[in-house]
Amino acid sequence: MTDPVVQQALPLWGLQGADFSLLAQRENHVYAVRQGTTKYALRLHRPGYRTTPELVSELDWMMYLSRQGLHVPAPIPTHDGSYLAKLGTIHASLLTWLDGTPIGEGSEISEGSPTQIARMVGREMARLHDLTDNWGCPNAFVRPNWTADALLGENPLWGRFWEHPHLSPDQKNLLLKTRSRASRDLHALEADEGLIHADLLTENILLWNDGLGILDFDDCAIGYRSFELATFLLRYLERRDFPDLRNALLDGYAARRAISAEELDLMLLLRALTYVGWIIPRLNEPGGETRSKRMIARATGLANTYLEGRPS
Repeated sequence: MTDPVVQQALPLWGLQGADFSLLAQRENHVYAVRQGTTKYALRLHRPGYRTTPELVSELDWMMYLSRQGLHVPAPIPTHDGSYLAKLGTIHASLLTWLDGTPIGEGSEISEGSPTQIARMVGREMARLHDLTDNWGCPNAFVRPNWTADALLGENPLWGRFWEHPHLSPDQKNLLLKTRSRASRDLHALEADEGLIHADLLTENILLWNDGLGILDFDDCAIGYRSFELATFLLRYLERRDFPDLRNALLDGYAARRAISAEELDLMLLLRALTYVGWIIPRLNEPGGETRSKRMIARATGLANTYLEGRPS
């Protein structure tokens, strides 16, 4: 996906000759596009990562949320009225530019008071879930699933974490035992399910005026609402103020929607396990080994704590 593809895509939105520059290169290539004083975000979607119905569903949800007043990027239709354009094997979409400053990076919250930010994030998550429940998914809506089988089944969405090649025999046994027990506990819960963003990390949350904005809906899925909170919170597990951040996030969310602290603790464990599977195909990438060790240590630590708190 190179500059000629961008130059081929831009006229579909009447932006031929606009200036552009590469912003990010992960699941998508994302370009900042400027025409006059107006900025946009052009996404070239990685071939094979998402199906056409999945991409259309993502864009439909973003448009709905934008129309409801959430500070999220809104898709802009092409000349023929479609949110999604096809350029050979590549899909492209154009979004409104979202102003704001990321609340932090990695495990750091650099904007404002960390506990205040966590409380704001909890409120915004609850607002997102409320609006989504009021919308309901259209019949043709298609997104990945992050419920029980995708987390703990025979073929989890992000891979069989218990088969990570760097697990010791004891670590593998620990994760297998945890998987079995967590599966029973999860099925016993009446966990709130619905559409979630599923990637609300610091880099994807912007501080904007006196509120928050949300970016990067690429991983949105049907899942547990407490999994949404766990995804945000997991990065801060080793921080000294983790209990304060956890409580602030729960307080913010509970101001709008019911949430179980015990359920969140289980989801923190399950989220940590997913990353052990996620890193397997990325072990040979720069920094892959270091990240893998950290993810295994985090998951096994949570697994030990989880099993110690439950009788066999």
